[in-house]
Amino acid sequence: MTTATATNRLRLLEGRGQSVWQDNITRGQLISGGLKRLVDDDGVSGITSNPSIFEKAIGNSSDYDAAIQRMVGAGTDTPALLDALIAKDIQDAADVLRPTWERTTADDGYVSIEVAAHLAHDTRGSIAEARRLWQLVDRPNIFVKIPGTKEGVHAIRQCLREGININITLLFALDHYEAVAQAFFEALEARQAAGQSVRGLASVASFFVSRVDTIADHAIESKLASATDPPLRATLESIRGQIAIANAKLAYARFQELFSPENARWQRLAAQGAQVQKPLWASTSTTNPAYRDVRYVEELIAPHTVNTMPNATIDAFRDHGEVRGDTALDDIDGARRAIQTLHEVGIDLDDLTDELERDGIRQFAAAWDKLLAETARKATSSRRTKDSSARRQDW
Repeated sequence: MTTATATNRLRLLEGRGQSVWQDNITRGQLISGGLKRLVDDDGVSGITSNPSIFEKAIGNSSDYDAAIQRMVGAGTDTPALLDALIAKDIQDAADVLRPTWERTTADDGYVSIEVAAHLAHDTRGSIAEARRLWQLVDRPNIFVKIPGTKEGVHAIRQCLREGININITLLFALDHYEAVAQAFFEALEARQAAGQSVRGLASVASFFVSRVDTIADHAIESKLASATDPPLRATLESIRGQIAIANAKLAYARFQELFSPENARWQRLAAQGAQVQKPLWASTSTTNPAYRDVRYVEELIAPHTVNTMPNATIDAFRDHGEVRGDTALDDIDGARRAIQTLHEVGIDLDDLTDELERDGIRQFAAAWDKLLAETARKATSSRRTKDSSARRQDW
């Protein structure tokens, strides 16, 4: 079976109303036409990026070396050089996806660029950086990513109010999802009240999945290590590997309530052309080898959602993924019971998701620092090469 056939499993997700995005971006893929092939053959309709992705792309290839050498020769400092490298990739990817954006009337076809995680608790700094990135990339089909922290919610609301498309990242908890959804409503209502259009303003709420199982399973296994009561052990075993999908299903259930035809608040906005703030399933690769490698795709299929996958997960789903209908809607009561059971055995999901947010911010901030350092290393190497060449010519 070729990837372009009608039975392409990735295309079946598209048929269920779910967008497939690639959680990766490299200049090599852009230059080779690899991204366009994913769009044309597999229906990939968006891109997410983060500092870790760019650090690997820039540090592990020579694809950026010529641009670095050129900018170093022009006297560009490292922060400006990194800005230019990232902006170029985001612009080129956005241009590849522009036909998707136009065909779907701004419903899909987006590329995400991220505000530095160091600003996760800085409302004013996040707003200023989001404005700067929006102007720097200068494409209508991009998202600026802002973490859904308490401080981030204020930045998200203001940026949407100004007409900047926002991807809310690092969402793990239902109450945080609720907060960013309300910020979306408030921003659109503020635009409406000011006589501004709400049509075409886009946002996604990126709800992280597999990381929840990683931390919940660890807590469950710690309980199992000391549990001797057979019923307790059976209860703990019953929820191992279930919490991440249950958590995401409950977020989707709330999405359905908020963006329902029965919700008058939403209908007033929809009547003016507003589009829904889609849930985006992030962190959907499987890190536990005991679990099916495409489980976080197969179990979370639903209309008006996005699943952003690393390349390995895209390949795996194309090869053997199963589409069994709108699985994110299955057994919502069972999802509630799983979360309740977690609480009953003495594991606080709120504590776990708070830890995940802190760790996520820490990891992305460290990745940003590493990206800056790697870019500086390559720039220094380029300067030395240039200086050495100049000395040889002088001699």
